[in-house]
Amino acid sequence: MASNKFTELQSFSDAELKSELENVQSQYQKMHFENATRGLENPQELRSVRRDIARLNTEVRRREIAAMSEEQLEGRSKLRARRRRN
Repeated sequence: MASNKFTELQSFSDAELKSELENVQSQYQKMHFENATRGLENPQELRSVRRDIARLNTEVRRREIAAMSEEQLEGRSKLRARRRRN
């Protein structure tokens, strides 16, 4: 996954999204280890993979929030308001 954009991730099913997230996370771990031991040709690839992981996590969370009931969303709003006050 060489940097799937937000629109491409929206077309994934939930199962595909989770499997892609697992694949990218394992790829990142391998790259991180390889960079620490031998060094990568292009260490900027690590940044790109981290951003892909963030995109995937964002889409997973967006779907979780979309599936929440009104009660859960209301409770979430109260939590966010409390955090803002502190």
